[in-house]
Amino acid sequence: MQLDLSGKVVLVTGAARGIGAAIADAFRAEGCTVVRLDLASDGFPADPEHDLVCDVRDGEATRAVAADVERRFGRIDVLVNNAGILADGLLESMDDDAWDRSFDVNVGGVFRMCKAVIPAMKRQRSGRIINAASFAAIVPSVGSGAYAASKAAVVQLTRVLASELGPYGITANAYAPGMVPTAMNGFAEMPQAAQDRLLDTLSLRRWETPQDVAQLLVFLASDAAGYLTGALLDISGGKLATQMPQRAYELAAEAPTA
Repeated sequence: MQLDLSGKVVLVTGAARGIGAAIADAFRAEGCTVVRLDLASDGFPADPEHDLVCDVRDGEATRAVAADVERRFGRIDVLVNNAGILADGLLESMDDDAWDRSFDVNVGGVFRMCKAVIPAMKRQRSGRIINAASFAAIVPSVGSGAYAASKAAVVQLTRVLASELGPYGITANAYAPGMVPTAMNGFAEMPQAAQDRLLDTLSLRRWETPQDVAQLLVFLASDAAGYLTGALLDISGGKLATQMPQRAYELAAEAPTA
């Protein structure tokens, strides 16, 4: 099966670094025209034609970016809503502003970017909207109430979009990464014992890479996924697929070698 995405115009939010940068690179490798969106920072924007400064909390800015991209490239085929922030803390002590920021970026940003690109996709009668949820939307963690609630909201928003946009040939799906070490979560900098405790929850006992996520998104953007919409794709390496996935590794280590 060939995933021919050559010539597609792709917008990726939060794409200056980390998972977003890997997603942008993966689509470029497929022959797509990729426009990266992010806040201004050291090294971004690097390419004035394909790197655009945009705060997804700003509805006017998101609409301006979508209009500019459609004007310059003639269409918008794929939107990847990757931008997000993490607000840690117990709910009883969480600052109201931190809660509001979490929803304004993680949910409001998705809403505003979708609203900005939908007119272009409707005119084309085709498009792919792919929204970053999280495994926290499936099983939340203590201290991640704001983040988990915002990502669960993204899942439901995506499902509604899928039905509202179905008549126009536009699909909408969400994806739920598990544990990708980033500067935001600091997984790779934890003491080894803490890392082992987290890795023991995975059926595929290794850290997830940004490329693992990006490869799924390339598939979701392709014609091969044309009948897939309104779904939440769990790409967490089988996190908590069973109660104690580490037991399989213990049994494998005890098994005689051939």
